[in-house]
Amino acid sequence: MKEYWTSLASLLGVLAFCQSLMQSIFPPELRFAFLKFFNRIFHLFSSYCYFDITEIDGVNTNELYNAVQLYLSSSVSIAGNRLSLTRAVNSSSITFGLSNNDSIVDTFNNVTVLWEHVVTQRQTQTFAWRPLPEEKRGFTLRIKKKDKTLILTSYLDYIMERANEIRRKNQDRLLYTNSRGGSLDSRGHPWESVPFKHPSTFETLAMDPIKKQQIMDDLKDFAEGQMFYQKTGRAWKRGYLLYGPPGTGKSSMIAAMANHLGYDIYDLELTEVHSNSELRKLLMKTSSKSIIVIEDIDCSINLTNRKKNSSSCSNGTTQRSYYDMETRPGSGSGEESGNGNTITLSGLLNFTDGLWSCCGSERIFVFTTNHIEKLDPALLRSGRMDMHIHMSYCDFPSLKILLKNYLGYEEEDVDDDVLKEMERVVEKAEMTPADVSEALIKNRRDKEKAVRELLEDLKSRGEGIVKDGKLRGHNGNMTELEIVEEEEKRAIDSQNEEEDTDEEEIEVVDNICKD
Repeated sequence: MKEYWTSLASLLGVLAFCQSLMQSIFPPELRFAFLKFFNRIFHLFSSYCYFDITEIDGVNTNELYNAVQLYLSSSVSIAGNRLSLTRAVNSSSITFGLSNNDSIVDTFNNVTVLWEHVVTQRQTQTFAWRPLPEEKRGFTLRIKKKDKTLILTSYLDYIMERANEIRRKNQDRLLYTNSRGGSLDSRGHPWESVPFKHPSTFETLAMDPIKKQQIMDDLKDFAEGQMFYQKTGRAWKRGYLLYGPPGTGKSSMIAAMANHLGYDIYDLELTEVHSNSELRKLLMKTSSKSIIVIEDIDCSINLTNRKKNSSSCSNGTTQRSYYDMETRPGSGSGEESGNGNTITLSGLLNFTDGLWSCCGSERIFVFTTNHIEKLDPALLRSGRMDMHIHMSYCDFPSLKILLKNYLGYEEEDVDDDVLKEMERVVEKAEMTPADVSEALIKNRRDKEKAVRELLEDLKSRGEGIVKDGKLRGHNGNMTELEIVEEEEKRAIDSQNEEEDTDEEEIEVVDNICKD
């Protein structure tokens, strides 16, 4: 045993002597070159290649590092033995991640890769404009050389897409508003945001189930239609018009759309915007996968009687074009209010369907109005308002949904005679879902009383409408739904007639200008 320790000590002494001799004979530069050459020889015969993804690239945060961290969190929670837990700002869920110096295997298109989370201590900083973390973090990706092309062209793009999906899923929805008009804050943003906590879903929305399914299918086709829009050469956007009486659930529909798709909402207040250029700036600062909402558009901007406006002549005679309509006087119009508001119909049309509407992707425009007949036909055409959704008074399918939402009643929980009587009178009553909801809320502690008083309200309203002669459907005339649909059809048809005479009007104006 003594001889063993003596031999070991002699060996260590020889190694120390050789190391000292090497340091004295070979300078550091030569040793570094030798190690570099040795590594090249090693990698030349190795079947693997390595990629380092650092947390900080210079002084900026590496987005790819954050994307890899989120992407691996989806599989680490299942495969990892030691995990780190994080919760981001505006997030309602906890994210799993790799612990320091841990590794995990991933598979993409039948190609196996190895990820390692490398954490080392950073050297002491002498001076830096931006203090760096004490630890140096990064991911090392090991792949086979034959798979290098596949990984660099497809795998990393796939990671970025999956990370964005996970981020949107984990992050709470945000509701943006342009309370400062188009002016920027200290960070250069024109929008202010708050967490969006509206609980409305398509399941709780009081609407005919068949109609709801059509809307959900249309939204699904849009969200999954990136390749379709690229193939057809169309901008990846879609417009919806929600119209109907107040209290029919237009705002709840917008919230249900946002929760269904996981999109943020930009509530655009046109009365706070002073020019078309500000409108474009606001559009440029919206993110993809968002819903841009303009509520009560007929009250925000003057979109009617466009023929009453005239054109402008080159000889100094001023004739306003029908595409140059300013906002209403009560909502901040230009000369009449004195605040310099010059938003025009042309600017709004370009905002929704012009070149500027393409500065982003996967965006939905939603307009709401109580009076569709007041809107200019140019706004109603496809490409601007692609799908028109009539939010009507409460019908029997909607009534059953509200009974389930507020009282927990299924159809079999209500007496058959009561249900039949409700089905008979609900169409005549013309009660909005908001009115029915209030009748149920105030008596929700006594469910039988709530149903009884709701039926009485439906009967009394229906009888009152019949006495006043407002229910024209029972007198052989059109019902309320048919009236609204006829007004919408008439508004769209009038666009074609006006466009046919458009060229004639321009020619007349030009002749007047020449004279």
